[in-house]
Amino acid sequence: MSERNRRGTISGWGGMSAPGRELLSEDLAAVVAGVSLTRGLGRSYGDSALPPPGADRIAGSRLADRILAFDPGTGRLRAEAGLALQALVWSFLPRGWFPPVVPGTQFVTLGGMVAADVHGKNHHVEGTIGRHVEALRLRLASGETVECSRTEHADLFRATLGGMGLTGHILEVELRLVRVPSPWIVQEAFRVADIEAFLAALRESARAWPFTMGWIDCLARGAALGRGVVMRGRWAEAGEALPRPPAPLRRLAVPFLLPGFALNDFTVRLFNAVYLRLHPRRIRCALVHPEKFFFPLDAVRHWNRIYGRRGFTQFQCVLPEAERPGAVRRFLELAVREGGSSFLCVLKDCGAEGEGTLSFPRPGVSVALDLPMRPGLAGLVDRLAAATAAEGGRIYLAKDSLLGAERFRALEPRLSAFDAVRRRYDPERRLRSAQSVRLMGDPP
Repeated sequence: MSERNRRGTISGWGGMSAPGRELLSEDLAAVVAGVSLTRGLGRSYGDSALPPPGADRIAGSRLADRILAFDPGTGRLRAEAGLALQALVWSFLPRGWFPPVVPGTQFVTLGGMVAADVHGKNHHVEGTIGRHVEALRLRLASGETVECSRTEHADLFRATLGGMGLTGHILEVELRLVRVPSPWIVQEAFRVADIEAFLAALRESARAWPFTMGWIDCLARGAALGRGVVMRGRWAEAGEALPRPPAPLRRLAVPFLLPGFALNDFTVRLFNAVYLRLHPRRIRCALVHPEKFFFPLDAVRHWNRIYGRRGFTQFQCVLPEAERPGAVRRFLELAVREGGSSFLCVLKDCGAEGEGTLSFPRPGVSVALDLPMRPGLAGLVDRLAAATAAEGGRIYLAKDSLLGAERFRALEPRLSAFDAVRRRYDPERRLRSAQSVRLMGDPP
């Protein structure tokens, strides 16, 4: 067993940190004993993977990364929770297999994907990762190790999908991979003039394309509000693909924390203008590397350093546009008016609600804004959350770092059902995080 961060600080991807030490071991079942939380690669933007106040240790799963079994007839995979998505992708993609759902980065673990019940560009077709999980092996707060699935401890299984690691330490994950015709992606990208055109393009694309998403210029106002670039993709058929398989890409790196003034309205406007000009109004079709399509931000290592020492948070919500037409426009108008400028604002089409008790997506449009930490940001987040609640939307816990407990409870009517499962399996609330103390009233 080894200890990471001997100086006694554990940090998140957005720059938040908390006192504590991370225990690492290949024997995950042993290392989780007596700790309040298990953490993967630390890519949660907020404090969901940080220890609660007063906890001096948490478990790290990254060394417990073995593939335990794979059935090439069904695509069923069994692996330890610390297996990184990057390792999984590059072990199986050359053999014609790929995870059914992936988030926007490959630097996450299987356990983290389950805990956040991640979704991807194909949510309107394949739902969250939880739909494809067959079974989980958990170590409960009591020390008991259990197998849970849709037929065994079903309440625990559903609560663990999107449960942010609060129902049990995830030790192993069993899920189904999918066959792909080639390891390359056919992508189409085109520019749109405003938010109505953007949403119409997303709806039209969803009818024929398994992967859809887009980027918008969140500083544009008036008639240009919501202008941006729509992207859609599918796996290339064998006859369309290059004869050679792709190799993992080499990545550039941000070598140090940038000064706080480097990211401001001027640089964001400049980035937005350049990005728009790189994409013509006509549809541009290309055969692209899977990393460029699924994990574009991974092209730059340590990209979070762009935000400097202050760090950043992401506000991600899903808005029921079909039920409340104009919800996305109203939200963006508020964000622009209140100073929610971001060089990264991503919209995705969401489909059916998942099984997880607290899973984030529901039918609608997901909006994600990266926001530099600054004075008054908590007030902006609260106003954005209030607007989300008024539209009947939801907040993604894997990205949150500033939401208040009262606002969260107003946003999340499913919380009582989640609490009931936690009381059943962890009545003393031994499993908790900095986020659960902040949002759910867990003891510090």
